[in-house]
Amino acid sequence: MWHHVIWSVFLTTGTIDGYRLLAAETDTIKISLSEVWEKAEEHSREIRIKEMEVKISEEEVKDVKMERLPEIGLKGTYERASNIPIYDNGLFNRPSYHEVIRNLYKVSADLYLNIYNGNKLNLQIKQEKILHEIAVIRKDETVSEIRYQAAALYLELQKLAIFNELIKEDIIEKDKQLQEIKSFKKHGTALENDVLKAELDFSKRKLLQIQIANDIQIVTQKLNIIIGLLDNTVLIPEIFTLSQENESDTYEKFLAEAFDHSYSYNISGQQVLLSELNLKQVKANVRPKLGLTGDFYYMNPQIFLFPYNPYWYSLGLVGLKASLPISEFYHNIHKKRAAQLEIEKEHEAHKNEEDHIRQKINEAYLKYKELLIAVEVSAVNLKRAEENARIMKSNYFNQTVLITDLLDADVQVLQAKFELKTMMIEAQSKYYLLLNITGKL
Repeated sequence: MWHHVIWSVFLTTGTIDGYRLLAAETDTIKISLSEVWEKAEEHSREIRIKEMEVKISEEEVKDVKMERLPEIGLKGTYERASNIPIYDNGLFNRPSYHEVIRNLYKVSADLYLNIYNGNKLNLQIKQEKILHEIAVIRKDETVSEIRYQAAALYLELQKLAIFNELIKEDIIEKDKQLQEIKSFKKHGTALENDVLKAELDFSKRKLLQIQIANDIQIVTQKLNIIIGLLDNTVLIPEIFTLSQENESDTYEKFLAEAFDHSYSYNISGQQVLLSELNLKQVKANVRPKLGLTGDFYYMNPQIFLFPYNPYWYSLGLVGLKASLPISEFYHNIHKKRAAQLEIEKEHEAHKNEEDHIRQKINEAYLKYKELLIAVEVSAVNLKRAEENARIMKSNYFNQTVLITDLLDADVQVLQAKFELKTMMIEAQSKYYLLLNITGKL
């Protein structure tokens, strides 16, 4: 049925009462929602960007850890000195010159190993790990958003395909009804006005069919872009069924899952941890620093000890280097206060995000339950509309009601069918929204 519906809309060339349907020789793919999600994740540029950010944060963590290793430098110099002028007859008289060793060479290596720096390095490693965790959460959040966007379009495509099938069946039925009215008119039991009104109603349904076909193409293109297919690829969705297994889920369950898995809530929690680490970093500014330092070099000439000589020599120095930043004791006062205020701000932001989560879960949950009730009401309304249309049709052909009553009853049936399917689709979409908010999609 589904294949026939969309194939007839896109792959055949014809007209409906003078209106030409769009036709294209394109690929046709039968696809499920899980396959849509898989393709969307595979082709989304937004997800690729977030994945690269995760990899960058991984490298930044590794880079900070490498700072535990000693700093080693290697350098060499070459210098050429002039003889030393000696002004033994006064500054304005010609000097005599003292011969020196003119060429000076030096090759050296230096080393510094941080032993203690107020624990700043360990704190920085923790900060980078938290930033990496935030990058991972943001990537997962993007995946969830893409999945929700794809699900919304897929459900819209399912709804339009259902509408297309309903209007097609309705047109067939109304064409038979129009022929019956024309037959009654020939026998003098129906008016010319009745035929005109029935034809007008029939023409409106054909126009609606064209509108639905165009909407299917529009939604299909949007979905194709997300999942990386050609714009005119025809997608055949699975037959829609409203999931009943999750109707018993409570508001409290969704809320608890949101506080465990919600992306925005977890990110705000990580921001609190970052602000606390920042305060520790500021406090570390006033702590002493201790490191192992060393130098080793070859030089020529030997001018380290007297008497000098033009020979290569080597020298190694090893020691401890300690320092205490005295100025930080007064420079750090306002930095520390600002860091404390930052912690308070992030705690408030975390509580504010908690309020937003509760509000969004409550709104989505109430709308979801409302739509489930609307599905039940719409099903009952459809039965009533169908029964009313049956009675009106019988009464019209028994000449006890007007043609307008019959046509109104038919419209009410079609509207009731559309409304029922719409409520079912929207209920499923709202459930996916709940999963997206809770971080479970």
